[in-house]
Amino acid sequence: MSGFNLSAIAVRERAVTLFLLLVISVAGVMAFLELGRAEDPAFTVKQMTVVTAWPGATAHEMEDLVAERLEKRMQELRWYDRTETFTRPGLAITTVFLLDSTPPADVPEQFYQARKKLGDEAPDLPRGVIGPMVNDEYADVTFALYALKAKGEPLRMLVRDAEALRQQLLHVPGVKKVNIIGEQAERIFVEFSSDRLATLGVSPEDIFTALNSRNVMTPAGSVEAEGPQVFIRLDGAIDDLEDIRNTPITAQGRTLKLSDIAEVKRGYEDPATFQVRNNGEPALLLGVVMREGWNGLELGKALEAETAAINDEMPLGMSLTKVTDQSVNIRAAVNEFMVKFFVALGVVMLVSFLSMGWRVGIVVAAAVPLTLAVVFIVMAATGKDFDRITLGSLILALGLLVDDAIIAIEMMVVKMEEGYDRLRAAAYAWSHTAAPMLAGTLVTAIGFMPNGFAKSTAGEYTSNMFWIVGIALIASWVVAVVFTPYLGVKLLPQIKALEGGHAAIYDTPRYNRFRRFLTQVIRRKWWMAGGVVAAFVVAVLGMSVVKKQFFPTSDRPEVLVEVQMPYGTAIEQTSAATEKVEKWLANQPEAEVVTAYIGQGAPRFYLAMSPELPDPSFAKIVVLTDNSEAREVLKTRLRQAVADGLAPEARVRVTQLVFGPYSPFPVAFRVMGPEPDKLRDIAAQVRGVMQASPLMRTVNTDWGERIPTLHFTLDQDRLQSIGLTSSDVAQQLQFLLSGVPITDVREDIRSVQVMARSGDRRLDPGRIDDFTLVGTAGQRIPLSQIGSVEVRMEDPILRRRDRTPTITVRGDIADGLQPPDVSTVVWKELQPIVAELPEGYRIEMGGSIEESGKANRALLPLFPIMIALTLITIIFQVRSISAMVMVFATAPLGLIGVIPTLLLFQQPFGINALVGLIALSGILMRNTLILIGQIRSNEKEGLAPFDAVVEATVQRARPVILTALAAMLAFIPLTHSVFWGTLAYTLIGGTFGGTVMTLVFLPALYAIWFKIRPMSVP
Repeated sequence: MSGFNLSAIAVRERAVTLFLLLVISVAGVMAFLELGRAEDPAFTVKQMTVVTAWPGATAHEMEDLVAERLEKRMQELRWYDRTETFTRPGLAITTVFLLDSTPPADVPEQFYQARKKLGDEAPDLPRGVIGPMVNDEYADVTFALYALKAKGEPLRMLVRDAEALRQQLLHVPGVKKVNIIGEQAERIFVEFSSDRLATLGVSPEDIFTALNSRNVMTPAGSVEAEGPQVFIRLDGAIDDLEDIRNTPITAQGRTLKLSDIAEVKRGYEDPATFQVRNNGEPALLLGVVMREGWNGLELGKALEAETAAINDEMPLGMSLTKVTDQSVNIRAAVNEFMVKFFVALGVVMLVSFLSMGWRVGIVVAAAVPLTLAVVFIVMAATGKDFDRITLGSLILALGLLVDDAIIAIEMMVVKMEEGYDRLRAAAYAWSHTAAPMLAGTLVTAIGFMPNGFAKSTAGEYTSNMFWIVGIALIASWVVAVVFTPYLGVKLLPQIKALEGGHAAIYDTPRYNRFRRFLTQVIRRKWWMAGGVVAAFVVAVLGMSVVKKQFFPTSDRPEVLVEVQMPYGTAIEQTSAATEKVEKWLANQPEAEVVTAYIGQGAPRFYLAMSPELPDPSFAKIVVLTDNSEAREVLKTRLRQAVADGLAPEARVRVTQLVFGPYSPFPVAFRVMGPEPDKLRDIAAQVRGVMQASPLMRTVNTDWGERIPTLHFTLDQDRLQSIGLTSSDVAQQLQFLLSGVPITDVREDIRSVQVMARSGDRRLDPGRIDDFTLVGTAGQRIPLSQIGSVEVRMEDPILRRRDRTPTITVRGDIADGLQPPDVSTVVWKELQPIVAELPEGYRIEMGGSIEESGKANRALLPLFPIMIALTLITIIFQVRSISAMVMVFATAPLGLIGVIPTLLLFQQPFGINALVGLIALSGILMRNTLILIGQIRSNEKEGLAPFDAVVEATVQRARPVILTALAAMLAFIPLTHSVFWGTLAYTLIGGTFGGTVMTLVFLPALYAIWFKIRPMSVP
C-alpha cells in the first residue's frame, strides 16, 4: 500500500480525525442505548400444526381417512420436508415441517399455500370432520407469564377479569399480544335421569328441539319508516339458567318444564382438555409476547410497573404474580457482557502497561471502545439486537480486535526508537503492516462465513456471529490505521532514539538468546517439521477421545418435569399424579414458582423449545429456581424421589432447557415400517438394547399399550322394527354417557355451550347393558335387546412420519455424557437388529445427533466458498502460489493446542468449539501473512534470506506475544459462560499453540518451503 497512506492523512488532518473520533464515540453510545435487547436471536420456526377432529372415529380411522389426505396435499409444497402425525380417537394433529434450508422470507408464503391446499381438501373429508384448523403462529415466544388467581372466585368470573387485564397490558409499549392460557370452556349442563326420561316417555330429541327452536338467532324483519329503518328484535333467546329451566317440553300430549325432568347447572367442559395450576392452585396465565426488535429490558421495567399498579387496585384475595420473565435473563446476559468487556479492557491495558508503558496502554485500550462503537452503529443501522449470539460474538471479538492496534502502535514505538519523528513513525505502520494486517483480518472474518450463510435453523440462530465478528475485525483494522496513529502522535511520550538504531533495539540478551534458538531450530528444520506433523496427527487422533456435543445445556434456572401416564389415560388421573409431584415440590426450598400444565405442554417461553401437543395423559411442570446451582440440586433430588416411588403410576422425567434447535430427547431412534404389530416387535428389541446400556436412562417409546374399548354390535332388524336407526342409538348413547351439545347461551363476549347428559351411571362401563333407550313411540328399550357388547383392544394413539408408521424409542443419558457420543455407541449396539430388519422396515437415528448432522450438512457447501475466498485474499497479499499454499497449510495447526486443552479441562467439542477452531485458522494465517511480509521487507533491505527469516521472527516476537497474551487473558472470563465456555477454551489453547507455531515452526516451515539454508554456522 505504497503511495496512498491513510495513517499519514489521519495524523496530518488532525481536526478531521478528532471530529470523526468524537462523532463515532457519541453515535456509538447512542446506538448502544437504543439497540433492542432479547434473550435469543430470532430464528424462523419452519413448522405449522394442523388439527382435525372427527367425533366417534378411532385413531386408525383418523389416520387413514383424514390425516392421509391432508398429508398428501402437504407434500405438494415447494419447501416440504416431512409431516409428523399424532392421532388418537376423534383427533388428528399433523405437524408440517419445511426444509431446514427454506429461506425465512419464503416461510409465510409456504404457510399460505398450505392453508389453501388444506382448504381445498376440506370438502372431500368424511362427513362430520371438523377442521382442518391451522396454527402457523408457532414461533411466538412468551416474554413474560403472569398467574391470575382469586380464592373462591369461579373460574368463569376470573376469565372476565383476565380479559380486562389483557386489555390493560396491551397498552404497555412493546407488547405485541397477550394470550390467556388455561381457560376452561364454560358449559351449562342439563342433567337427566335416563330412567325418568324413559318412564315419562320423553326422548332426548324432544329436549334438543325445544331448546334449539327457542334459542336460534333469526331475523324478524324490519319496518321501512319515513325516518330510520326500524328492526324487529325478538326477546325469546336464552340468556340465563332460569330461562333454560323454564323451557317447555312437549311429549306425548303433555307439556312439562325442563326443570321437572332435569337439573340445570353451570360447569366446565367435562372431561377437561387443559388445566393450569400455579403453586398448587388453579390459575389463569397471561402470556405477554414482545414486539420484534423491542428493548426487552425496557419492556420488563414497563411490565413490572404496570403489574404493580394492577395489584394495588385488585380486590382482597386476588393476585397477579410473575411466573417467568425474559428480562431477567436479558439483564444477566447484558451484565455478563459489560463485566467481560471491562475485564478484557483491563487485561489489554495491563499487558500494554507492563510491556510498553502506561501511555501506550491507553492508546491500545482506546481501540476497544472505538471499535465497539463502530459495531454498535452498524448494528443499529442494520436492525440487529443485543442477544445471546451478538453479545457472545462481541465478547469473542474483544480478544481479537486489539491485535491490529498492538501491531500498529508497537511498530510506531520501534520506529521512534530508531530515530523517526512522530509523524513519520505513525505513517510507517501503514506502508509496512497495513496490507498484511488487512489480509489477515479478512481471512479471519472469512473463517466465520459459514455461520453467516448456512441454510439451517442452527445457521440462522448463529448467523449474526459472522456479521458481528466480521464488522468488529474490519472496524479494528480501520481504527488501527486511522485512530491509533493519531492517538499515538497525541499521547506517546518523547521516545529517545537508541544509539545504533534498528540493530540496537533487537540487540538485547533476551533477543540474542531467542535469535540463537531460532538459528538452531532452522538448522534442524526437518526435525521441527516432523515433530509438528507428529503432534498434529496425535491431535487428530485425540479428537476421538474428546466428548462430542451439538449445543450445550442452557444456564436458565428452570427445572422441567414431564409426567407421562399410560397413553389413553383420562386427564383426571393425569392431574392426580401431577398433583403428587407438585406437593413434593412445594416442600423443596429451591422451588420458587411451580406451574403445572395438564393436558398439553407449557407455552413457548423460551425460543429453543417446542410446546408439547394436546394429550390428556401428559402434563408438564415448570419449576423456577433461583439459579443454575439450585436447579441442579433440585433436579438431582427430584430424580432420586422419583426413583424412590414418587408418582409410580406415571413416567416422570426431570430435565432442563437446552440451547440450539429443539430435540425432545437427546438420544432417539425411529423404527419405521408398514405394519404396526411388526413395528412394536422391532421397537421392543431396540428398547431392550437401550435399556441394557449403562449410558441410558428413562428409556421409553412414544406409542402406548393397546387399551380396551367397548364395541356394540347392533341388530339392524330389531332396530328397524322399533323405529330406530344406528344414528339414533349413537346419539342417545352419547347423550347418556358423554353428553350432547344442544345450543349456545350468549354471555357478553363469550358463548357458553349447553350440554345435555345423563346424571347417573356415566362412569360405569360395566353397566352399559342396563342402559335404557327411548323408541319413537316413547317405549323403553333396554340396550341389551338391540345388540351385543364385546371388549376389543385398540391403539390409544398412533404416530407416523412422512406417512410411514413410526415408533420412536428414546431416552435420556447418564450425567456427564454427551448425546452424540451415546447415540454413536448405542447405534453400534443396534447393528445386529438393523441387519435382520425385514424389507420395508428401517431404523433411523434421531435426537441431538440428527440436528447436529443437519447443521453440519448446511455448512459443507459453504466450505469451498470460504476456502476460495481465503485463497484469493492470500494470493493478492503474497503474490506467490507457493507462499499462498504455505500460508493455507498453517490453518489447521491450531488443533495441536486445542485438543490437549479440551481434554485437560474436560470440555466437549461442539458447534462453538468448531467456530473457535475456524477463528483460530484465521488467526494463524494472519500471523503467517504478517511474518512473510516482514521477511520480504527485510530481504528488500538487503538481508540474506536466512537472516531475513531470523530477524523477521525476532522483530515480530513482541507483538505476537503481546496479542496472544491479551487474547488469552481476555478469553479467561468467557470460560465461565455455559454457552461460550468451550469456544473460550478452544481459543485459549489454540492461541497458545498458535503463538508457539508462529515463533518456532513458521520460520522452519518458511525455510523448508523456500529452500533457505544458513550461510554460515553461528
